Amino acid sequence: MLIGIDASRANRDHKSGTEWYSYYLIRWLAKLDKENQYILYTDRPLKNGLLDLTTDQYLPNPGQVGVKPDKAGYQAIKSPYNNFQAKVLNWPFNFFWTLGRLSWEMLIHRPEALFVPAHSLPLVFPQKTITTIHDIAFEKNSFLYQPDNIGPEGKFLRNTLCFFVRIFTGGKYRANSTDYLKWSTKFALKHARKIITVSNFSKDEILKIYKTKREKIKVIYNGYNRSLYRKIDSQERIKEILDKYGIESPFILYVGRLEKKKNTPALLEAFCQMRENNKNIKHKLVLIGDASFGYDEVKYVIREFDLEPEVIMTGWVEEEDLPYIYNAATAFIFPTKYEGFGIPLLQAMSCEVPIAASSLSVLKEVGGEAVLFFDPDDTSSIEAALKNIIKDDKLRESLIEKGRERVKNFSWEKCAQETLEEINNL
Repeated sequence: MLIGIDASRANRDHKSGTEWYSYYLIRWLAKLDKENQYILYTDRPLKNGLLDLTTDQYLPNPGQVGVKPDKAGYQAIKSPYNNFQAKVLNWPFNFFWTLGRLSWEMLIHRPEALFVPAHSLPLVFPQKTITTIHDIAFEKNSFLYQPDNIGPEGKFLRNTLCFFVRIFTGGKYRANSTDYLKWSTKFALKHARKIITVSNFSKDEILKIYKTKREKIKVIYNGYNRSLYRKIDSQERIKEILDKYGIESPFILYVGRLEKKKNTPALLEAFCQMRENNKNIKHKLVLIGDASFGYDEVKYVIREFDLEPEVIMTGWVEEEDLPYIYNAATAFIFPTKYEGFGIPLLQAMSCEVPIAASSLSVLKEVGGEAVLFFDPDDTSSIEAALKNIIKDDKLRESLIEKGRERVKNFSWEKCAQETLEEINNL
């Protein structure tokens, strides 16, 4: 069977949960499947770990130069069973690549099956189409999202596009990011033969909002990179990485976008309260991740509470460096307001770092008893969790031990095996 995969997200430079999900599934499918043929569709030439799927490497390779696509758009890549190829689908715009160019490809060169790792389907697709819907926070908590405009620069052209979008959708949607998420999710749920989601929580949320048959949705948990995220004993190498990003020990670690959805402003307030009420605690707070909607509030809280000396913001960090930072952290804190899964919990557990996280049902599903939970809407609750996870050695040891066992249930290999089974059963 010829299986097409939308690899555009996996090919991005700054990856977060959805992008890493796409990236690691592609690499593991290449290792596991010697029966099917694959074609990776991308909006720009593949690079780094997607160029050579035969190796164990999963990191950027600065010296690696990809073969330029030929006139038909095909780009040579390596795979363990020589059953993977890539095709660059050029598109003159920086929007609607899936609806435009990928749809055209499905019309003229349709594979037998199509897998889209993030819920936006092309308008034309094979009968055997499967997609992953990670969460529907944009439906449940729309206030956590900024409806960014989609379209060309210039008011006239953008308004023209919005006009046609409204006609196409019967006046229900506009050309912005939030409306696109809502429309594309409904479209995928209606037309995909199978839907994958990443937790039972997300499955229940989808069933509450949309009219979808329960048996159409399959829960397959996310994984983490077991060879990368681990306990590291080299203190010299850890210090090198900390110095690289200007991180001082001791510190509490947060990994994720700096935004409203992740509840970063509340974390900063709770951290300030904890430091004021516990003068003997000298820990700093390290925030790793790109800025997103609500970042202005993050900066405001830091200035308002005079936290500049105590908060270290590194921006986005290369994945090969993250395990060293996890290993150096006193604890990992995850105050998010909404998640479909929560991959950073797995990363922290595998690095044997105690975790405090929001008492969301999905994080309880993932973390079980290996996490100290708090109320994300109560800064006093976050403050208490921060204090306890720093000062209570027995609690820390217990969380580390439980995390060490809990994380054994998850891997990208397992995720890919279960995904391959669903694709083969389409």
